[in-house]
Amino acid sequence: MTGLEARLVVRRAAFDLDLALTAAPGEVVALLGPNGAGKSTALRALAGLVAMAGGHIRVDGADLRPLPPDRRGIGMVFQDYLLFPHLSALENVAFGPRCRGAGRRAARRRAAEWLDRVGLAEFASARPRALSGGQAQRVALARALAVDPRLLLLDEPLAALDVHTRMEVRAALRRHLAGFAGAAVLVTHDPLDAMVLADRLVVIEGGRLVQEGTPAEVARRPRTDYVARLVGLNLYRGRAEAGTVTVGDGAGTLDTVDSLEGEVFLAFSPSSVALYRTRPDGSPRNLWRARVAAIERQGDRVRVRLSGPPFDAVAEVTPAAVAELQLSEGSMIWAAVKATETHVYPA
Repeated sequence: MTGLEARLVVRRAAFDLDLALTAAPGEVVALLGPNGAGKSTALRALAGLVAMAGGHIRVDGADLRPLPPDRRGIGMVFQDYLLFPHLSALENVAFGPRCRGAGRRAARRRAAEWLDRVGLAEFASARPRALSGGQAQRVALARALAVDPRLLLLDEPLAALDVHTRMEVRAALRRHLAGFAGAAVLVTHDPLDAMVLADRLVVIEGGRLVQEGTPAEVARRPRTDYVARLVGLNLYRGRAEAGTVTVGDGAGTLDTVDSLEGEVFLAFSPSSVALYRTRPDGSPRNLWRARVAAIERQGDRVRVRLSGPPFDAVAEVTPAAVAELQLSEGSMIWAAVKATETHVYPA
């Protein structure tokens, strides 16, 4: 098999990772998961920086597990860049080719080509301390790619950047990844980074795979609370019968227009939740009383977290609606969702 094919088994005192992972040539796979899920452990195991208790790592059919990190032919970009402070940008990028046996002149020529590709040719003589965060990250990317790796690992490559710089570097990174012929594995906490940069998402929780698919597939059909929060949906698991889903332990029900039967997930967008001070006329099919647990401003919208019984939910409204409804933490409110706004799929 070409590309990456691995099973990563890492045993620690309080944590076990057991993850099968593949990435085809030219494919970018993003590892997502909550803190402590095992994302960075998986990446470091691929790089040879964490000892494995079992499994294998094959890239283009070659077994990398017995090899030390410097002989695996892997390019790696770290969150904090890890540039050599005493070397210029050119020398930092030339370091990889030199380690692979290239002569000084050939390595510097290769480094100059890559600095030009990432738009930093004029900073070739600059030391890392003279570079901005975005420039340093592009030098780190050039250093990783200058060795023509068959596998590229990116550990939170945009996390240390401010919002404006992050947008610029994300766009540049997307262009370079699109032209990269090898397999790439990206670890990120940011769903936007994952959605923009990755061809496929792999979600892990507690060291185990819980969901994978294209960004569109994962966003449309989340299978855990973490993924639902990541993509901004309310998610419930329950049992469907005759157009009604009994949620969880039977604390509440939600009507839907879907005709599935049996164990299902039911999801709906926070923007589809309507809030009322008093019970609305007409009594929508999905209507319940809820307590306002929290109110959070997000851009030009406001997210209102509702606590049950019968269940918790998140609503998204305008600041004007917050004032009109006199919403405050602890206040009681009526919440409603149209049956047509729910989405049901097999569990």
